[in-house]
Amino acid sequence: MNWDDIKVFLEIARSERLSIAAKRLTIDASTLSRRLHKLEESLSTKLFERTVDGHVLTQDGTKLLQYARRMELDAGQAFIDIKEQQNINSGRVRIGVTEAFGSFFIAPHLTQLKQAFPNIQIELVHFARDVKISRNEADIAIAVEKPKSTSTIIAKLCDYQLQLYGHASYLNKLTDKVKINQLSKYQWVSYVDNLLFTDQLSYLKELSDEHCADIKASFQSTSITSQYSAIKSGLGIGILPCFLAKQDASLVKLCADEIKLVRSFYLVTHPESKRLSQVNTVWQYLKELAQQQERLLMPE
Repeated sequence: MNWDDIKVFLEIARSERLSIAAKRLTIDASTLSRRLHKLEESLSTKLFERTVDGHVLTQDGTKLLQYARRMELDAGQAFIDIKEQQNINSGRVRIGVTEAFGSFFIAPHLTQLKQAFPNIQIELVHFARDVKISRNEADIAIAVEKPKSTSTIIAKLCDYQLQLYGHASYLNKLTDKVKINQLSKYQWVSYVDNLLFTDQLSYLKELSDEHCADIKASFQSTSITSQYSAIKSGLGIGILPCFLAKQDASLVKLCADEIKLVRSFYLVTHPESKRLSQVNTVWQYLKELAQQQERLLMPE
């Protein structure tokens, strides 16, 4: 049986007039009449009574209509399901994140996500400030402080540890190993104090207060990558997140027992964004990734 013939039958049954059905199907009435006659011949029955009021379904026609409608509905639902399936986990997801976490933790761990969901396009946007979800700067923000907004969805992603690191090119110039009670005597690499967007990054002030030391930075940068490069080149010692420093065997951990700073990351998104399958998938992936890489984030 030809599906096109079923569509002809359905349209005549709905309109009850050959001329109206022909217009809706953009087929001339004589062709439509021949196709209906051919369908009736193939079934060896009359599907319509031809009356002055139009085409009226016979008993067999009524029976066929029940099945034909079901066929049409099933076909329509199949198209919808396939189309929706193609749109699930498809599209762009922009992640607003700090430079270090984006470059040294998220970016190196995206392969598994892309293999599982090839139709999701990831954009990593580095922010040296709070990401404004309400202004659609990102679909998902990874914040270093828990936002106070009540209009967003917030979930703790992870804790992460920071420690003091140096490089042999600087450490070999010292007459003795780095000591916790002499912190003020060393060359330090750190952030630009008056450009910090959060006190969570004020590491030197925290160390100064905790160890009663007047620590001054000899090199400052708003970029953690620049700080890492400076420490690696021998410019001084500095605080780095372990998820960055542990990936570089040339860096030496200093005062490991005395200096262990812990900070947290929070996932933030808008409720409307969270309802998008691709955003929710990336959100869940980031949470699972943080759990899997806990030893990198919080080494013992």
